[in-house]
Parts: sequence; structure tokens; C-alpha cells
Amino acid sequence: MARAEQYNVDLERFWQDPYPDLAKMRARAAVVYVPQLQAYLITRRNDIFREEKKVEVFSSAQPDGLMVQLMGENMMRKDGDAHMQERRAIFPTVSPKTVRDHWLAQFRAVTQEVLAELQPKGSCDLVRDYAMVVSGEALKRITGLTNLTAQEMDQVSQHMIDGCANYGADREVEHRCHAATRRIDECISARLAGDLDPDDLSLLAVQKRAGLEEAAIRANIKLAISGGQNEPRDAIAGTAWALLRHPDQLAEVLAGGATWMQAFEEYARWISPIGMSPRRVAKEYALHGVTLLPDDRVFLMYGAGNRDERVFAHPEVFDLHQESSAAISFGAGPHFCAGAWVSKALIAQAALPMLFEAMEGLHLTEEASFGGWAFRGPLSVPVAWSSTSS
Repeated sequence: MARAEQYNVDLERFWQDPYPDLAKMRARAAVVYVPQLQAYLITRRNDIFREEKKVEVFSSAQPDGLMVQLMGENMMRKDGDAHMQERRAIFPTVSPKTVRDHWLAQFRAVTQEVLAELQPKGSCDLVRDYAMVVSGEALKRITGLTNLTAQEMDQVSQHMIDGCANYGADREVEHRCHAATRRIDECISARLAGDLDPDDLSLLAVQKRAGLEEAAIRANIKLAISGGQNEPRDAIAGTAWALLRHPDQLAEVLAGGATWMQAFEEYARWISPIGMSPRRVAKEYALHGVTLLPDDRVFLMYGAGNRDERVFAHPEVFDLHQESSAAISFGAGPHFCAGAWVSKALIAQAALPMLFEAMEGLHLTEEASFGGWAFRGPLSVPVAWSSTSS
């Protein structure tokens, strides 16, 4: 029985920039054990793509995992029929048809309102002042929690994802996460106390109509908030930053030689807003000569797989013309992100094109700062533009 090679990380440095360590892990072994995370990391793209589908080995059911402890047992932490039942229940909210016919117009209206307020100011932080608000307003409508402000939506999302990545057991992080889940439960209770419109396509309404138990409804809404706020927020601001850092590629998009969707998908490959997904080993399994035992914790490292030099020609750079169809930015198995179509519409059909259309002469005023490895994105993207543009 061969156990995985050990690889040590400096957690602070790993949070600031995980890519050097991830590249070393990929080169060293197919599976490494990182004691600071108490987890086995799978870092090569083809291994992740293949193994994620083997739910009988790499189980999403993690009753003792941080997400279940902090947010309840949502559909992301279930496998097989239990997972598919809840996934089918939310499909009326997130289907491509619903996104096209119902949500996209609302996304554009929200984006227009945010831009109209920002445009006369001449400068802003794209993360805080634009992407966070657009993402939060969209998510209020999708979840049905219109009794949260966009700022509250961002705060509770951030505090929950910090809690779910709190492998160092920071008490203050855990406390903020519990406060966030309590606030969400208050808002859900308030909405459930009233009548829901029979035509309402929000997650709250469609799950209730599908007959899901209230505990599942609450857990799945928390799941949607934990991923549906920070990831679009970070991808909107991050893709804009990437294009501004690569003006030749921005010019090509503006001229119609490349699409906003290409820009978003290449950014998602390059930076991986969802950096990893945890699994529990359900039965003994050998992967490339490494034996994994029941209840071992495994991290599928999307952020590493999306920069795998075995698969991508120029993995370390942002390149719109790179063949990136093999990217696993939204996952690869039965837990492929249910909100993928929502995110693509919000980011590539509303937030990005409308930003560059409205803000004439948009440019960076300072270098952006980034952070995170489980979830990664810009912390600040300071920009300015001509406030006289229309």
C-alpha cells in the first residue's frame, strides 16, 4: 500500500498566489498530501475530469464536512438519486430557456441601473462598486430573497464561503459564517410567511412547489448564495481586468473578432473562480499507485487542472485564442455547476458588454489585487473613465 507524497504549503502564501505550488504539485505526483489542509490534492486536469465522475469512490456526501456543518445538507453534498431529485427541482429556475426568456432581461435592467448611477462619478472599484452590486441584485431575484440588499447578499456569501474554506479552524471566521446563515434563514422565513406568486421562478418558489422539505430548501438557497454571488462578482471584475491588461485582446472583442463569452471562459480557465471541490473517499481506491482510504479527504483542484501544461498550450497566460474547451471551470461530473447558464448570461451577455459600452475610455488606475485558492478573485480593481460619455 503506497500513500501519497507529502507537500507542505505556507497557507498565507498559498492564499496570495497558489499557482507556483500547484504547478510543483502537478509536476511531482498525480496525488499529493498537504498536511496544512489535511487533504489529498488531485491536480492534473485529466485525472480530475475522470475521477470526479466516480461518485462511488469520490463521494460528495460529507456529513462531517464544513459545508454541511455550517450551511446544512444541500444538493451539492448528496450523490445519486438524492442529488438528482433536488437538481431537477431547481431546474425551472436555472434552465437555459428560463435564463434566456426570463432572467436575461432582468440582468440587463439591473446592470443598466448600476451603470447609470456610476457613470457620472468617473471612477470606481469594479469589485465593490460594480460587480458586487450587479451580482447581488441578480442573485436576490434568482434566490427569491428580495428582502436582502445587494450589499448584504455579498457579505453573507463571503462569510459563508470563508467558513466553508476554514480548514485552519479560525473561530472568528466560523462565528461570521454562523451569523450569515442566521440572517439568510430570517429572510427565508419572512418570504415563506407570505404568499408566493404561482409564476415566481425563483429558487425559493420552485423548490416549494416541487415539494422539497424546508430544510433542503434552506440549504440549497444557502448553497446558491455561497457560489452565486462571489463567483460572478469575481468573474465580472476579473475578466474586465484581464481585458484591460491585454488591450489587443480587448480591441478584438470590441471589434467583433472575439466574443465576450470567449473572454469570460478564458478568464475562468486562467484564474478559476471555483478553485477546488472537496470529496470524501467512500471506499479504498488506488490512483496512479497511491492508495486512498475510506474517509480520506480529497480536493479536486480545478485551479490546478485548468493550468495543466499537458492539456493547454499556454496555461499560464490569458489568451482568447487558446483552445480551452477542456477547461473544468464549472466542474466535470454530475455536480457540474447548476448555475452555469445563469452565470454565463449575467457575465457575458449583460455585465461585461454593457460596462465597456457605457464607460468610454475605461482604464485601470492601479494594479488589481487578488486572493484565495478554494475560491479566487480580485479584491480590488480600481478604474476610471470619461464621465461625459453617454
